Amino acid sequence: MTVGDRLRIMSEGVFIAFDAIRSNKVRAALTILGVAVGVFVVTAMSAAVHGINSGVEKSLAAAGPTTFFITKWPIAINSCNGSDDSCPWRHNAPLTVEDAQRIARQPSVEGVIAHAGGSAAFKYKDQELPGASYDAYSPGWTNVDGGTIDPGRSFTDAENTDAAQVVIINQAMQEKFFPQGSALGKSIQVNGIPFRVIAVYHPLANIFSGANKPGAIFPFETARRKLNMGVRWMDITVKPRDGVAQDVAIDDAIATLRSRRLLKPSQDNTFFVSTQEKVMELYNKIVGMFFAVMLGLSSIGLLVGGVGVIAIMMISVTERTREIGVRKALGATRGTILWQFLVEAATLTLIGAVIGLIVGGLITYGIRRISSIDASIPSLAIVAALAASAFTGVVFGLLPAVRAAKMDPVEALRYE
Repeated sequence: MTVGDRLRIMSEGVFIAFDAIRSNKVRAALTILGVAVGVFVVTAMSAAVHGINSGVEKSLAAAGPTTFFITKWPIAINSCNGSDDSCPWRHNAPLTVEDAQRIARQPSVEGVIAHAGGSAAFKYKDQELPGASYDAYSPGWTNVDGGTIDPGRSFTDAENTDAAQVVIINQAMQEKFFPQGSALGKSIQVNGIPFRVIAVYHPLANIFSGANKPGAIFPFETARRKLNMGVRWMDITVKPRDGVAQDVAIDDAIATLRSRRLLKPSQDNTFFVSTQEKVMELYNKIVGMFFAVMLGLSSIGLLVGGVGVIAIMMISVTERTREIGVRKALGATRGTILWQFLVEAATLTLIGAVIGLIVGGLITYGIRRISSIDASIPSLAIVAALAASAFTGVVFGLLPAVRAAKMDPVEALRYE
């Protein structure tokens, strides 16, 4: 069979598939819907995960490639049920500002940021946010953060030391309290205490940054002394000096904390050090599990579409028995009949895939508009969706196609 013959048969199969859709609208619609749902789920999830990945990578990159993190708890997937066996780290002493200050004195370290968080009631005139989240940082936090401050400025060392009543609000809070004007210099109430707004913060597009929810940033000492912020879950970010290997700075930080905690050489660390690679490894595991669930759900959609393909193709073969007999009598081979019906089945599922991609594209656009996720559909996801749908059509359409190809022409011509 020449290439021209194959193209002619393929085009005939496509036209026949559209005729089958018009003749069996309900069955065809169910088939297309099942495939469309499966492709839509994969496409939308791929776009969201791609955007989230980009945001997380940018956030970590902003801190610097050698920056590492010190926490009281392990940055890992941990099934903690509250017992000492499952989470012994619960008894670890919390990190302190003094710990951060001692690490900052090491010659291998350029900067150290102490961080904790909490929630508080924010109010401006008659507008209230009863439980908005906030972060508290020590001075210099902008050196390891990829966000921008515009307009305004960050707080100073003196403002942190004096626990000055200043606050940086994010764009979502500005839109809530000051939709028509500037927030700079305005006074807002936080737990009934007046705070002066000194800046508006714009975090990197990241699902974990909470950019779409009203939030604020305080000097660390201000939050601790004025808002009674808990520091038991404080974490520390350490940035090594330029030219200093990350391992050297990590060793210095570990030695400093072990010395402060009077740990013997035989005792384990009562804190955890995590590099960006470890954070990304954990993140990829979590996203991978979530994505696996979504793939399972999309597979169900493709299965539904596949069952529909079998049903509609079996009916199509039965209704066209005499046509098959005529074609075989005129010299059509089994391969020609098989090829035509497989093309027809693949066309049905590809129509569903195209619809799923269109819906997925609209959802992706919506995600970009209403959230901080820079969602985009990877080219590989589009190719994979089309290939998976065509494969589904071929696999599930194979049984009806084989049945058609094996028909005896004499018996087929006698079919009423």
